[in-house]
Amino acid sequence: MTKRHFLTKDEPMLVSMLQAYSPERVLELMEHSRADDADAFGMQFCRMKKEYRTRVTYERLFAAAGDRPVYVTNYRQGENSLKSDEQLARELCELAECGATLCDVMGDYFERTEGEMTYSASAVEKQMALIDQIHSAGAEVVMSSHVLKFIPAQQVLAIAREHQRRGADICKIVTGASNMEEQIENLRIVTLLKRELDIPFLFLSGGESRILRRIGGEVGCCMYLCVHEHDELATPAQPLISEVRAIRDNLR
Repeated sequence: MTKRHFLTKDEPMLVSMLQAYSPERVLELMEHSRADDADAFGMQFCRMKKEYRTRVTYERLFAAAGDRPVYVTNYRQGENSLKSDEQLARELCELAECGATLCDVMGDYFERTEGEMTYSASAVEKQMALIDQIHSAGAEVVMSSHVLKFIPAQQVLAIAREHQRRGADICKIVTGASNMEEQIENLRIVTLLKRELDIPFLFLSGGESRILRRIGGEVGCCMYLCVHEHDELATPAQPLISEVRAIRDNLR
């Protein structure tokens, strides 16, 4: 069976984000997401209990995805809160070796900063080497910066261009919005990124994010991050797959 890739999809994918303490719960959410007709899965391994963080588990979960691609994150929270960035990076490479399709490299790996974007020459050099290693394992790379506050368009564009320069296949930036004006400006920023970047991107928002997270793919983002249900670990801002699909289909 040939697994699809995030870079070869003709239209924005509906990605079901899966956060769970155990692989059994991930498999359960995968089945529900298939019923929702999700295009891909997003597995956030920082939530999984350490006793399950093994190659056997990874290979089992990626095989269960079938031909649907799998986006993986290994952020610093949850079970990873006491780990070094070097350890997180090694685990990310292991996920790539076990069959992950798209690996999330944080923009401040190897030098933690506010807004997840470092410009330290030594940290950037390590990031680029990590990206090369993930590519060598056959996986794609998304570089992410969770700014989590509203920032001007040119600042967003500068971060995006730096993600691109470091070798990422996809750029991911999460800002914020506190009112309708900032939501509308964030939509304009999507069109700016579409015009100026040479790689696909995912631009998201916290706070007042209802519009962008539900129609972003229709104006330029390469995917939607959704959930099957809002359980205890799901990110509240991520809309339901069924909700986004209905909005998308009605817009079309």
